[in-house]
Amino acid sequence: MTKLVVAKFGGSAIGPNGEGIPQIIQRIADLKQNSKVIAVFSAPLTIDNDGKKRSLTDVILEQGRNAEKGIAPTLETVRSTYNQIVKLLDSENESDCRKIIDINLEKAQQSLDHALEKQEFADETRSKALAFTGEILMSHVMKYILKSNHINADSVEYDDWPIITDSNIESTNFLPSESRGKMGKIEELVAQNEVVSIGGFIGKTVDNITTTYERGGSDRTAADLGILFNKKYETSIDFEKDSAVVSADPKTVEEELREVKQLSYNEARLAGMFGMKILDPIAIKEIVENGVDMPITVTNMKNPSEITTIKRSLDNQEGHPIKLVTGKENCCIFRIETSSIQKLLTSLEKDKRYSEYVILSPFTKDGIEFSRILFLDGDYVKRNEKYLMGFDSLATITYNRGVITLIGDEMWRVQQVASRTSAKIGESGLNILNMDAQEETSRIIIVIEDSEGNIRKAIKAIHHEISNINFI
Repeated sequence: MTKLVVAKFGGSAIGPNGEGIPQIIQRIADLKQNSKVIAVFSAPLTIDNDGKKRSLTDVILEQGRNAEKGIAPTLETVRSTYNQIVKLLDSENESDCRKIIDINLEKAQQSLDHALEKQEFADETRSKALAFTGEILMSHVMKYILKSNHINADSVEYDDWPIITDSNIESTNFLPSESRGKMGKIEELVAQNEVVSIGGFIGKTVDNITTTYERGGSDRTAADLGILFNKKYETSIDFEKDSAVVSADPKTVEEELREVKQLSYNEARLAGMFGMKILDPIAIKEIVENGVDMPITVTNMKNPSEITTIKRSLDNQEGHPIKLVTGKENCCIFRIETSSIQKLLTSLEKDKRYSEYVILSPFTKDGIEFSRILFLDGDYVKRNEKYLMGFDSLATITYNRGVITLIGDEMWRVQQVASRTSAKIGESGLNILNMDAQEETSRIIIVIEDSEGNIRKAIKAIHHEISNINFI
């Protein structure tokens, strides 16, 4: 069976004004030696007036907010960014590429002008503005850049889009069956070319309405394409990043970081849920739900020999069973009568298709049992307060909670882990509000107040302690 690699390149890989593209070209050239390649691209970065890196996604969201306030939106920053990127083209491809840029930016401007007229930047108006300035446009530009470097490449037109979703426009969900019915063109492109480029994050409904995943959705696009092609090719997924996986976020922990060679699907999903930017946890969830077993790699673009492999079932492993220490700010706890919780959980699964939460242990007060749900995105809860409270008008929500998590499927082999980590947090002057540690789970959850750098402080303290804890 022919090999196929679905390689995802995020905004940080592309870099501001495309400065990372030469490295991307080299990586794609390496990958195509032994495999067909589908390259999934996020929106590129730009440099703002303060010299800081910024995604074009954020630029367009800002222009959309301006439109809602009656301020005329502009694509000046977007056009300037692509004007820098096209300098990587040869003369043969530059003219056609500039035409594609003009066509896409005209579509985006129409959406922004519509937002200005209605003073509303939402739903398909928002989705189109993001798509035609970011992921879709970048995938077309990359086709011409690859061709300029003598790579046989093509890109997927939006009319032929294979990622079909439901009608939740701004936080949409993948529909595998409907997507399989739209694979004809991309299958043809993969057969005819060494590399096919496509934009991440973007979907469309069966009625051709433009949709978007949540932020980080290009990871899901890569996973979805892997699901679609899994039976047709020997398929794998490769996430190209600044580094392979290490035992904590390097921006939080600077010392004693350990390389993580392997993660299970479960460990990778938990890590993503609890704040570690390995990959979108919903991408793993969709792979598991569709019964697919394919290898995933996280590759250090700067040193491709550094790889973390993510698999359903792992090989025999050496090293510390606690693989990762991570944390998540901006969480909240939702307290609801236990008699009402099942309807809420069913609705979250069936109606919202939302799973970024953890059930904590229940408690009893005045003879009534209450359940607690730890939501890992406080902003999601704020946007959906009315919906959540509809299941129990007396439910309560506590915001400004943070969570620290230890992850490892074989954590049961670590002696005194719960007592040692909780003591370390106490020594750091932090108060534990809740601790969930069970032998059957592959993670320990510690809830503290989210304020004044508490999360970073706790992660550093626990990560340092782990190397001193014995394991079987």
